[in-house]
Amino acid sequence: MAGRNGRTVRDLRRGNRTAVLRRLYFDGPMSRFELGPATGLSSGSISNVVAELVAEGLVEEAGSVDSDGGRPRTLLRVAPASGHMIGVDVGETRVRVELFDLALTELARTDRALEHQDYDVGVIVGHIRDGVAEVLATAGIAPERLLGVGIGVPGIVERTAAEGAVVHGQTIGWPSVPLESLLRAACGLPDSVPYFTDNGAKTLGQAEMWFGAGRGARNAVVVLFGSGVGASLVSDDVELGRAVEWGHLTVRVRGRRCRCGALGCLEAYAGAEALLERWEEAGGRPPKGVDEETALTAMLAAAYPVEGGASAADPVALAVLEETAEYLGAGLSDLINLFQPERILIGGWAGLQLGSRFLPAVRAHAVSYALRHPAGRVTIELGALGPDAVTVGAAILPLADFFARGGRRAGTEAGTGDTPPPAWRAALEERAPH
Repeated sequence: MAGRNGRTVRDLRRGNRTAVLRRLYFDGPMSRFELGPATGLSSGSISNVVAELVAEGLVEEAGSVDSDGGRPRTLLRVAPASGHMIGVDVGETRVRVELFDLALTELARTDRALEHQDYDVGVIVGHIRDGVAEVLATAGIAPERLLGVGIGVPGIVERTAAEGAVVHGQTIGWPSVPLESLLRAACGLPDSVPYFTDNGAKTLGQAEMWFGAGRGARNAVVVLFGSGVGASLVSDDVELGRAVEWGHLTVRVRGRRCRCGALGCLEAYAGAEALLERWEEAGGRPPKGVDEETALTAMLAAAYPVEGGASAADPVALAVLEETAEYLGAGLSDLINLFQPERILIGGWAGLQLGSRFLPAVRAHAVSYALRHPAGRVTIELGALGPDAVTVGAAILPLADFFARGGRRAGTEAGTGDTPPPAWRAALEERAPH
């Protein structure tokens, strides 16, 4: 039976469970007394929902606090061991796979290097398959306990009815790759375990907004700065974030050729790959036979030698880094003018390496290129979650879906199984308080 707004009793119950779980997750531990005003639910609804969640093992007691003249109040929290998620970061130099409990505590991880940035689809799928199997075995977690697998990838992700998530990764040579169906065939996880694939900048943004430097902001842009650059916009209108191909904004007409094939993209000047190429083209000597992270570390050491050391600063490396700071600042100014965010957060392995050195210069250039009013209201900082932010954000994808379902696993909500509930049970549900 649906109400005037089209919502059924089942919808209302799911919404009540979601409200309680989210409040306990982000603000807990809390008592039943505190949950009422925090969620807007009646005391009767709180009692019913909490009883269900405790019986299902999703919520557990977490001590008690004194009350004003009465009995101590029992505190409740979401039970960390009641569910598990896997987060995958398909990065520029490696594929990282991490297993988390419901509190997003890391239980196991594995990194698989990409030799010469080999983005062959079969290689990537194999790394993910082997990584998933390894972290489950390391932690001793049965695959059936997974709430889902989240994957952060470069490129645009499109969802289709036939193949699930399809990745259009132009910069890595992925034309319409049906990644979800490939993973489902390769990984051998139960059909009940869902896959969630999204752009890596969006998963980074999700992590920073839930747990990092973006928490509390209503409008933010989170920048992923690695071999290339990307960004995710989070606002009231786009609560879970929207990836924007910021790295392929044109910053120089008839400029350098970007790895996407176009001319003059921001990524052709500000990504780590392009930064190292520009250093070499200007006469610098990047180390050979090493990955990008090691080469970028060497560039920083050349531009900013240890004080009192024998080496002088490499003027070529320093000049390229200073120019890169200006390109990044100019690129950020476009985000400021277009979206007027409260915060801009810079993450990704290259952003975190370079940030402490040239963040002040990036800020100064961003402000100088942007309109004064929005520039005066934005803060530009480094992300707070470090190099694991993309995998954390990827693991949040199944977690957010789990909460949206009221703490029920995909395909297991009441009334969604193969056998419909008896008519007497459905009638009781329609009349039950919520």
